[in-house]
Amino acid sequence: QVQLVESGGGLVQAGGSLRLSCAASGRTFSAYDMGWFRQAPGKEREFVAVMNWSGGSPDYADSVKGRFTISRDNAKNTVYLQMNSLKPEDTAVYYCACYSIPYTFYTMVPSNWYWGQGTQVTVSS
Repeated sequence: QVQLVESGGGLVQAGGSLRLSCAASGRTFSAYDMGWFRQAPGKEREFVAVMNWSGGSPDYADSVKGRFTISRDNAKNTVYLQMNSLKPEDTAVYYCACYSIPYTFYTMVPSNWYWGQGTQVTVSS
């Protein structure tokens, strides 16, 4: 069973930065795509960024390109999301996710992901 524990959320002013962390356990971390998603109040969960198991270039949502950076440390079983130049519209619960199929590039089917409990990020204007 996969366990994902996020940390690092909080309240920040617009233009500020936060770094989210997600510690994973329960499987061979390096074999799986890892990602971040977010859900704002009244909206559906949306994709933010994914870093695949092979170490290739990460994928980002257009809304965060150039501001957010995803990275992973396989030795620590941890994935990070560095968020810079934060905007009020970045306010959401941020979820860490682990793709359920090893050595496979991800799809956006929600049931194919394991999810963390989420961490709140609030950006004030």
